[in-house]
Amino acid sequence: MKLIIKTKVAKDIQSVWQGFDETLFTKLSPPFPPVKLLRFDGSLKGDKVALELNFLFFKQVWESLITDQNESEKEIYFVDEGMKLPFFLKKWTHKHRIIKDGNGSIIADEIEFEAPLPGMSLLLYPTLWLQFAYRKPIYQNIFK
Repeated sequence: MKLIIKTKVAKDIQSVWQGFDETLFTKLSPPFPPVKLLRFDGSLKGDKVALELNFLFFKQVWESLITDQNESEKEIYFVDEGMKLPFFLKKWTHKHRIIKDGNGSIIADEIEFEAPLPGMSLLLYPTLWLQFAYRKPIYQNIFK
């Protein structure tokens, strides 16, 4: 299943790209489930990110590998793929795009995911949409 959320911001693509760091990553985490950052190497090919999701009665580790990254005059992107996923996900690919838009940029979160059980992806979609829509005002505030 595919999910795309786009956010227009005032900063140019290089400024936004430079802001994609550990501090931003932490600020983008929604209130639930609480997320503990275990590892953050960066956003370049070969970098790894590891999180611990706290669902109150149990915790889940989520590990991703940056499998692609590219930069041009019009766009900068990187792709993270889930290597170790929480129980409710079977597959996860997230392309983070920063697209030139006049003097500003568009940040596009393009996510492809699959749940382990048939039909479960449809049930996850609204929750994941909310988790990423939560990022829009944060992006706009940081990159104003």
